[in-house]
Amino acid sequence: MNKEIFSFFICVFSFFSAQKPVQIAFLSDVHFQDLYGSFSDHDFKGIMNPKTGKPTILRTMNSQLHSTRIFNENYFAFLKALDDIAAKGIKIIAMPGDFSDDGQAYNLRGLHRILDEYHQKYGIKFYLTTGNHDPVGPFRNDSGKDDFLGEKGSPLGIYSKENIGKSTDKVITKDIAESGYLEILNELKDFGFYPKKEDLFWSTPFAKDPFKNYTYKKALQSADYSQRMYEVAKGFYVPDLSYVVEPVKDIWMIAIDGNTYIPKDLNESSENTSNYKGASIGYNNVLTNKKHLIAWVRKLADEAKKKNKTLIAFTHYPMIDFNDGATHEIKSLLGQKKWQSERVPQEEVAKVFAEAGLKIHFAGHMHINDTGIRKVGESFLVNVQVPSLAAYLPAYKILTIHTPDKMEVQTEVLNEIPHFDELFPLYEKEYEALRDDTTKIFWNKDILKTKSYHDFMLFHLKELVRLRMIPDDWPKDFIQKGTKLNGEDILLLSQNSEREEAIKLLKQKGVLPESFRKWTFDDLLLDLYKFQSADELAKKDIPEERLEQYQILEKLYKENNSKDDPFVQQFKSLFKILSLISHGDPTDHFEIDLKRKEIRKL
Repeated sequence: MNKEIFSFFICVFSFFSAQKPVQIAFLSDVHFQDLYGSFSDHDFKGIMNPKTGKPTILRTMNSQLHSTRIFNENYFAFLKALDDIAAKGIKIIAMPGDFSDDGQAYNLRGLHRILDEYHQKYGIKFYLTTGNHDPVGPFRNDSGKDDFLGEKGSPLGIYSKENIGKSTDKVITKDIAESGYLEILNELKDFGFYPKKEDLFWSTPFAKDPFKNYTYKKALQSADYSQRMYEVAKGFYVPDLSYVVEPVKDIWMIAIDGNTYIPKDLNESSENTSNYKGASIGYNNVLTNKKHLIAWVRKLADEAKKKNKTLIAFTHYPMIDFNDGATHEIKSLLGQKKWQSERVPQEEVAKVFAEAGLKIHFAGHMHINDTGIRKVGESFLVNVQVPSLAAYLPAYKILTIHTPDKMEVQTEVLNEIPHFDELFPLYEKEYEALRDDTTKIFWNKDILKTKSYHDFMLFHLKELVRLRMIPDDWPKDFIQKGTKLNGEDILLLSQNSEREEAIKLLKQKGVLPESFRKWTFDDLLLDLYKFQSADELAKKDIPEERLEQYQILEKLYKENNSKDDPFVQQFKSLFKILSLISHGDPTDHFEIDLKRKEIRKL
């Protein structure tokens, strides 16, 4: 081969190597709890699992089915997701908060061990930001749980000191206390919270002149806990672990610590961790009590523009309404504080951050699959909601940066998880113990017959809706009347006529009422929650015929102008909500075009 041809191939190879897209995987709301962990000050290692012969520290199935997340099986889902990402050759993983389940020391140690293992084995770099479960408050707080599983199948309490909790069967260990920022920083500093020598750039909102003569030594000094405090309210200084990092050339990842812990009583001590409100409201409190983050993002966006850096932000909390425009209708039907409405960000959040120059933002917190876009003047912001591995539909997102203006987002659903049923014999023991207690509401044992992680998580959603969502969120009269209906009854109700007349009217429109009998009111509510959680991916878990029938019902109730029957009006609202949350922006696989300010389904 002559030199000219050889040189040509070298140039071509170099060009395509330079153009290789950057990929980042986003794993949110892992809620890691170390099933096989241990305590530093107690020899309790859990209860023996007859299936594996291993002691296991786990929460009860009863507690899981009353929670918006599971606590145990997500351990296996996390490992599967990491294996999946490693097999794809992705080298960067961002974790937008709730990486732990309340930041207990033994869980943080277990998480550290796993992240370090995948870093050493596959060269994966992990970048974490905090959620409202890590930490639960700004400073360490004694705590514990009443609902671990005990040897005989009854609940076991594990507490950080003697005088808390209600369980008489208990274990006392300091490792179950809720860690504060300092403890989390010390344990997990290697995963984004501190700079590394190989990072091309790293800084915090508090660093002075971070862009001028950057050095690792300067960055390391600014990473110290004492240098990362701000005044959240007069006289109250709390930590902020936000940072920006350049893990590969020309990509700036902004890890925004959206936790805003506001004191309840300004006359209390600033060190009293129980005096701080929770952070679950998210960015609404950033607008009032953490404004320095907005200025910092604007500063980063301006500098990124000058230096031709691509800016990707991730936080625990959403920046855009995640209900696809249905929030007003949800409040109207259910009430102002139902369906987690207080967690919906104000429109001002998207406006402020879009105008600050942010364009791409990944969030968690809500355990849902969703995409939201906002155009504010010439500004354009895309908010990608990353699902949780601990809720339906378990999935993670992959961002592929093709060019600074064109990016691709793909949702990877975890259907099959090795060992997801490993703990089932222990739940059998729990169920037997529960049968002897007539004061308890039974959970459905059929969940132990599920054959895949997908089916297990779908069953979890079904039980969660039955045991918690319906009793807590929905008007009792609506549920009492609705539970007696099937799909045909709901269809006929839309016509404001006697049964025979309604059937006649519908048949004239080409609608066969008897074909709607296959499903019930309860099926409808569960499908509504499937759409809320999985967006367009929920369609795979709903019969096609029923989806078509929902569209008919959406149209018929929209056309119903009667205001005489409150029950009909409630159904009208329900189908409007269903229509909105099932027809949002693409969420499965889509392209983001920043130049044209649009997203396109792939």
